[in-house]
Amino acid sequence: MDLSQYYAEFLTIALVHFLAVASPGPDFAVIVKQSLTRGRRTAIITSLGVGTAILLHVTYSLIGIGLLISQNPMYFTVLSYIAAAYLFYIGMQGLRAKASHKDDNVKFAHKQEQSSGKAFLTGFLVNGLNVKATLFFVSLFSLIISAQTPTSVQAFYGGYMAIATAAWFSFLSVMLTIGKFREKLLQKAHVIDRFMGIVLIALAIKIVLI
Repeated sequence: MDLSQYYAEFLTIALVHFLAVASPGPDFAVIVKQSLTRGRRTAIITSLGVGTAILLHVTYSLIGIGLLISQNPMYFTVLSYIAAAYLFYIGMQGLRAKASHKDDNVKFAHKQEQSSGKAFLTGFLVNGLNVKATLFFVSLFSLIISAQTPTSVQAFYGGYMAIATAAWFSFLSVMLTIGKFREKLLQKAHVIDRFMGIVLIALAIKIVLI
């Protein structure tokens, strides 16, 4: 099989995916929240959860379930409400964040430890239940990727997007937890946490009102 004929298609997908993943949304809000309140390691594990959830979207897009969900009002509504409820739950947790004393800033993240499994699941659920992601991947596999493109090549595209997503949010996690920059952010961590909580609640309300 001559793979050179798929280079243009792959570059288009890579560009569209980058623009989508870099735009502010639930994934971004959760990674910022995890980075500042629970530290780099937890944020990176959450990023891996987000990246793994991409494979879920890719799988159902390849077998046609994504199209069924997007075209069936009942399925789409149920998924939307589940996603909104989960985002609302995380957002409320952010709103409950309390200010720490100046001497406790370094220990702030430690106070909010989260297990690796829960951190991974948080990222996976936030992305996996994201209706915007559902529509994005259905559109991607229906409009941009040719019907003549072999399933193996489409699966490769999906694998790339999963790795690229995890890498992007892991990079963001590292940048937000660099030395003095993080220390300054930690001084206002409760404010940022509350703000991100509001963002997540607003996204939840937006999903319900779509």
